[in-house]
Amino acid sequence: MRQQIAAANWKMNLTYQQGEELLDTILAEDITLSTHQRAVFAVPFPYLTMAQLRLAGKKHYAAAAQNCSDKKSGAYTGEVSAEMLKSIHIQYCVLGHSERREYFSEQNDTLAHKTAICLANGITPIFCCGEPLAIREAGIQTGFVETQLKESLFQFSEEEIRKIVIAYEPIWAIGTGKTASAHQAQEMHAHIRATLAAKYSPATANHIPILYGGSVKAGNAAELFALPDVDGGLVGGASLVAADFAQIIRALK
Repeated sequence: MRQQIAAANWKMNLTYQQGEELLDTILAEDITLSTHQRAVFAVPFPYLTMAQLRLAGKKHYAAAAQNCSDKKSGAYTGEVSAEMLKSIHIQYCVLGHSERREYFSEQNDTLAHKTAICLANGITPIFCCGEPLAIREAGIQTGFVETQLKESLFQFSEEEIRKIVIAYEPIWAIGTGKTASAHQAQEMHAHIRATLAAKYSPATANHIPILYGGSVKAGNAAELFALPDVDGGLVGGASLVAADFAQIIRALK
């Protein structure tokens, strides 16, 4: 079975103390994950070491960064490199989140560099793709997402692409309370997998986890995660509520 992942994206929320309390409460649920399941916590940069310490010894739990620089090192004040993340043993990094694309003007070519530098440092990229409302309403969402994948990921070898996690975000469903229907989610996940199969191979496409990232909640996680091409979720608001995120983790296949 493909790896199934419940990934929490805290975004720019919580104080250090609130983050400690949230993690402690979730870990107190004592959820045992199977070998193909992962719970990943993408926390703000100042909390990464704290998260690492709390998750240490918890099998199949990991901390993630929410971003990294596309530069190796140098005079880039305020940036955080993949090499820095590697030095504190961070295993995952979220790349290309819709908010990074919208508010910080991240482009597909920049994300190609970020993905490459994460892979070079042994960090698993959680690569985000997805369409805004105008694209969905125009009915051209599959081509839009396909272009994101081609321009950012198709430079990689088959061996490299198998080390990447993809998260599909219908941008119109993030923070709006709207959620893509099960049919819409499955349709796009299947298209992403077919796009990967056409470029690489069906075996490689079937190996890559594809997460759903549009207003996943405790109440809809089980339905979404049961879809054949949905391998978990990249969860925003609901990941800030311990009981909700614990329920989402338990919903993994």
